[in-house]
Amino acid sequence: MSTIKKAIVLLVIIVAFTNCPAISQTGGGNMQLTSPEFKHNGFIPAKFTCEGEDVNPALMINGVPEGTKSLALIMDDPDAPIGTWVHWVVFDMPVIPKIDENSVPGKLGITNSGKNNYHGPCPPSGTHRYFFKIYCLDTKLNLAQGISKGQLEKAMQGHVLDKAELVGLYKRK
Repeated sequence: MSTIKKAIVLLVIIVAFTNCPAISQTGGGNMQLTSPEFKHNGFIPAKFTCEGEDVNPALMINGVPEGTKSLALIMDDPDAPIGTWVHWVVFDMPVIPKIDENSVPGKLGITNSGKNNYHGPCPPSGTHRYFFKIYCLDTKLNLAQGISKGQLEKAMQGHVLDKAELVGLYKRK
């Protein structure tokens, strides 16, 4: 097969997979999650941690796709010594452009601290990464408050229109 034919076959495969529903389920990747408090891969101010007021930072949500009926958010720390530590689970949020500082924007799920609230960064040692992940859903989940991250992820399957993430860092003083 000639080089040109191979290139055409490759292009056809790429186009076919780009339009595949299983792949495009997570949307076009146009969403952005930012914070006025810290930059992506930047350090989270102490105010939002166990060494401060332990309140959630403000988050800005841009590029929400049409058809979004609700938002969900998970914040976790994959660097925790016992495995990924869940710090915040929120779901059935209305479609809003901003999550205010120190707010309860939707129903709350349980964290690894055993509570249904925001649990700020508090690494036992070293610098940890904190992933804020926002999901646009094509439905309201109507689940009971107090569900786990795993239960939320299972309920979201097949309903994610788009998602975005913001990573913050923290090291205790």
